[in-house]
Amino acid sequence: MPVYDYKCREHGLLNTLATMADSAKPAECPTCKALSARVILLPPEIAAMDSATRKAQDRNERSRHEPVFSTADRRENDKEHSRSCGCGSPKPGKSMLFYTADGKKMFPSMRPWMISH
Repeated sequence: MPVYDYKCREHGLLNTLATMADSAKPAECPTCKALSARVILLPPEIAAMDSATRKAQDRNERSRHEPVFSTADRRENDKEHSRSCGCGSPKPGKSMLFYTADGKKMFPSMRPWMISH
């Protein structure tokens, strides 16, 4: 059984084992026997974090559990890529490839760590 946090009005925080079905129900304070509501505590580093970092971590956590599979239909319907994405083909007549004087390939606008084939 998981441990849940509850807060008594007089005695403060208390931890109690409860089943998942009983997690939303109030727990009894061991000292005064009053019913105490469940609270969700945030660690201080999360509470003090700026909103952009918190949103990025939230997005990463969601994507870890909800993978996106690439299918032909999804690729057809997904038009949210920017011009600099690199996943699509370049515009006709505008090649991003050129050769140096010694015959090496160069991609000046592409990622410098890319290896050409």
